[in-house]
Amino acid sequence: MIKTSVVILNWNGKHFLEKFLPSVVRYSAIPGVQIVVADNGSTDDSIPFIENRYPEIKLLAFDRNYGFAEGYNKALQQIESEYYILLNSDVEVTKSWIDPIIELMDSDKKIAACMPKIMDYNNRNSFEYAGASGGYIDKFGYTFCRGRIFNVLEEDQGVYNDQKEIFWATGASLFIRSKEFHLVGGFDARFFAHMEEIDLCWRLKNREYKVFYSGESKVYHVGGGALPMNHPKKTYLNFRNNLYLLYKNLPPENFGRIIMIRFLLDGIAMLKFLVSFEFSNFLSVIKAHLSFFQSLKVLKSDRSKNLKEAVVFNHPEIYSRSLVWDFFFRNKKRFTDLLWTD
Repeated sequence: MIKTSVVILNWNGKHFLEKFLPSVVRYSAIPGVQIVVADNGSTDDSIPFIENRYPEIKLLAFDRNYGFAEGYNKALQQIESEYYILLNSDVEVTKSWIDPIIELMDSDKKIAACMPKIMDYNNRNSFEYAGASGGYIDKFGYTFCRGRIFNVLEEDQGVYNDQKEIFWATGASLFIRSKEFHLVGGFDARFFAHMEEIDLCWRLKNREYKVFYSGESKVYHVGGGALPMNHPKKTYLNFRNNLYLLYKNLPPENFGRIIMIRFLLDGIAMLKFLVSFEFSNFLSVIKAHLSFFQSLKVLKSDRSKNLKEAVVFNHPEIYSRSLVWDFFFRNKKRFTDLLWTD
């Protein structure tokens, strides 16, 4: 069996494939590694490009765009290897980007997922938004990273060159054991895109698996390849999926209180969009909440299943304070500014 499969999910991304596949091929040509491109129903020339330029790459072609979550589920059902590396098409990899992480995961079978250092392709000294040097979450479901809080990105000054347990690993470059990916049911296809990897990591951690970051591996990510940062659809997916995430995975003792506070915080965000004349984003938040309530029956079933399978709920990588309060009112702009003990 192939030990490691680098799997790139593509949708109308020929321009990214032309730009970034050369680095993937160059730095992944090591024994036991195969490269797979799973095409999500592209209507550009992505498929002919792969077939003609990279006949050595395994190609999976789907009939339509299934989104990030279900697209990867479909692809990984067809790939047999010990490890999957889920890699965005807009990522430039570097020399020896695979070995340090595989060696780390080989050393501890409880490490189910891991990620490299994610740098900004266009500002190469800065961390990139989608993952930076390891993902975390606060008690109200706001996500952040070592090296990135909200839209404040730090420069890499060597502070995060370690190997460390984190709460979630980015889907932009996600190393994961195939056995554990399928054990917990893979990605939740209802997420379509955004935060599905956080949901997956939360389910893994509740089963006592570890999620790690390794600063010994580095990649450069363009980011925003499918949707710009402030696009209404991205706003919709982020708000809806965050509610999905919390509802499915919050521990029983503070479930109701956290959900109600999150509704209040989302209401404040709606008002901010409204007074800023961002009417499309204002409507996106309303649509996100409507979709959440329409999905409650299925979410209740998922939550019940997750609670039965969970072994542990308390994780030190969940920030016990309010990130919103610390960032906007206490001027905590960097990860190292945050107060991790009461």
